[in-house]
Amino acid sequence: MTRVTVVGAGFVGMTCAQRLAEQEIAEEIVLIDVIEGRPQGIALDLNQAAAVLGYQAKVVGTNDPADTSGSDLFIMTAGLPRKPGMDRSDLVEVNGKIINAVADYIKAGSPESKVIVVSNPLDTMVYLMAERLGFDKKRVVGMAGVLDSARMAFFISDALGGGVADARCMVLGGHGDSMVPMPQFSTMDGVSVTALLPDAQVDAINARTQHGGAEIVNLLKTGSAYYAPAAAAVAMAKSILRNERRLLPSAASLDGQYGLSGIYMGVPCVLGSNGVERIVELELDDAGMAKLNASADAIRKDIETLREKGLL
Repeated sequence: MTRVTVVGAGFVGMTCAQRLAEQEIAEEIVLIDVIEGRPQGIALDLNQAAAVLGYQAKVVGTNDPADTSGSDLFIMTAGLPRKPGMDRSDLVEVNGKIINAVADYIKAGSPESKVIVVSNPLDTMVYLMAERLGFDKKRVVGMAGVLDSARMAFFISDALGGGVADARCMVLGGHGDSMVPMPQFSTMDGVSVTALLPDAQVDAINARTQHGGAEIVNLLKTGSAYYAPAAAAVAMAKSILRNERRLLPSAASLDGQYGLSGIYMGVPCVLGSNGVERIVELELDDAGMAKLNASADAIRKDIETLREKGLL
């Protein structure tokens, strides 16, 4: 039986559980949270929805880490979300403590599992998760680029008046304001975006993509995005569990790729049954490499904060 555990029953976590169940990506989905009753109530609601929609997956809600043992894959969503005016880096200490606690029970009960981290600041949290677990780093990956690329794809299709299903975009770097949209590697049904839109409009879309999460936070006032983040995390889980080997931009451990080492950062990855099967290196111009290096520097700064707080 394939078992996936979603850690955190907030909006992202509960939507991940819903998508996993409806798409029958796993036979059992465990939803765990520290708040008593919340994951159990969500699980009961989703299991009753199965009678209407006809999916066979079962959802189990729990507060006990022992119930996650033997999971094939974890989607880590737990953590404090951003509020208006906050940067993702503002969450380093509080979410770092949660990551370490969860890593300990993943390692104890599911030592062969793969892990997808969604918690912010993404690149720093997936680095911490990997260090705490001590797993092969190919088995630990962060959800960022799929979401950022999806945002860019919508903005491009909206500018062109439709065709979002034909949009394929690439965003590299950290999941924050230093992310690096790559319009030269983004297309509409194979046609380069740079051939379809004027430079000024492409630049505006790049900037909106970089601040796509903050735009939603500012509109919601009391929450952050969850439909698109959950969809992105589940797409990654599906590629891993079903060995689809999709090329998806993800936060992966770098060991010399793009001239960078010792960090997790968003790069094009082939995701399959082993986790990150390989990292694809794109040919970047000097400007692109400069932006990527600046993004890496921002991630290193957050990693240093983890060390200062005694979390590493």
